[in-house]
Amino acid sequence: MVTVAELLSLVLVSVLWGCTNPFLKRGTEGMEDVRKPSRLAQILADVKFLFLNIKYLVPFLLNQSGSLVYYYTLSTTELSLAVPVANSLTFLFTMLTGKLLGEEFGGIKAVVGMFLTMAGITLCVISSMDDRNI
Repeated sequence: MVTVAELLSLVLVSVLWGCTNPFLKRGTEGMEDVRKPSRLAQILADVKFLFLNIKYLVPFLLNQSGSLVYYYTLSTTELSLAVPVANSLTFLFTMLTGKLLGEEFGGIKAVVGMFLTMAGITLCVISSMDDRNI
């Protein structure tokens, strides 16, 4: 049976993952201008660019904190519920945050997809509830 705390944990994971994705994308702007002569120098320059860039580092750390919450939640929640709920909601929060930041998100097909995703998540949650509580 799924508890409210488990559901809230999965929503928190989705918010941390989904809302940081557009900011991570923005934080990497300008990275293509970093050019070095060797492969190793290029990798080191890319890592330096990312980890000294506060616009990338803060969303990255928030995103990784979502991963910590996710792994903790996996230890207490049914895997068949946790994975689809967290990943589906992450997609929704990524789209919504991107839209708030002015990104295009796909029009009416994306909206229909969001509603279908929410319907699927609702079915997953309902099916995981204990029959005694219904």
